[in-house]
Amino acid sequence: MPADILGYIYAATVAAGGVLGYVKAQSIPSLGAGLIFGSVLGYGAYQTSQDPTNIRVSIAATTLLGGIMGYRYYNTGKIMPAGIIALLSCLVFVKTIVRSFTATALINETLSKESKTT
Repeated sequence: MPADILGYIYAATVAAGGVLGYVKAQSIPSLGAGLIFGSVLGYGAYQTSQDPTNIRVSIAATTLLGGIMGYRYYNTGKIMPAGIIALLSCLVFVKTIVRSFTATALINETLSKESKTT
């Protein structure tokens, strides 16, 4: 399977958002959260690039970040950054699940073909 490009883009976006939050508002919590979540998401994208069925880290980080930002959007109504990150988290979550199931189906198909030939 090819690299998880969307996962890497999402991780970079989250990390860049943390840096931007620090630059604009001198928010150290924003910087820390952005860099930590961006790093974890980058590691998750690396894992799914190596094995598309290994989605635990990506799903956990995406769900946690999406939940936090969705809650913030619900309370504040501000689309930036909470609404955007909540929406991106939902999209990446769905993409990760679909990629995992597609890879599982391909693996099962390959195994059944190999067992028929031997």
